[in-house]
Amino acid sequence: GALMNLEGEKAGSKSEKLKFNLLFQNKYFIKTMINIMNSDFKNITSTLDATDLQLLATLQADASISNIALADKLRLSAATCLRRTKRLLQEGWIEKQVAILSSDKLGQLMGHSVTALIEVSLDKQGEELLQAFETRAVQETAVQQCWRVSPGPDFMLVVQVPDMPAYLAFTQRLLTQDANVRNVKAFFSVKRAKFGTQITLPST
Repeated sequence: GALMNLEGEKAGSKSEKLKFNLLFQNKYFIKTMINIMNSDFKNITSTLDATDLQLLATLQADASISNIALADKLRLSAATCLRRTKRLLQEGWIEKQVAILSSDKLGQLMGHSVTALIEVSLDKQGEELLQAFETRAVQETAVQQCWRVSPGPDFMLVVQVPDMPAYLAFTQRLLTQDANVRNVKAFFSVKRAKFGTQITLPST
């Protein structure tokens, strides 16, 4: 009886020790992630000053604003504002400046298109195979967004095509003919309640 009690105490001790180790590891992981995020934030703010952040926030809300109006809003000289904007473009902080078209207006004129959110699961997930599918997907003009995701499927695609025949041709071209595509699940949009491109920036 004493031997059984001793063995039970040892087992309990091992279980408690395992729980403690797992808890310690989780706390260490969370602390490490926080340090990494803080480091990334410091790198951003050390490269971009408060004026740069204000400039980026203004441009991502309305990139059509003139340099004169932008300079006036940020209380800069026109030359300084233009120089800062060019630097942000050259360094890649501004990826591109585009016009966002109205899907509703175009739909009334040309007919409403088909928007699909597609989950794609591959049979084999080696890095070369993931990269091969990703390369093919981003080359498709119908693919507006391509995300690698986890857990669940390997990719999420946002696809826009003129009509269902075009959607069928797209799926046959990208998905059906790829022997490594194991499973596809498509969700068709019936209404777009919100669409945005703005990134939350540190407060200035």
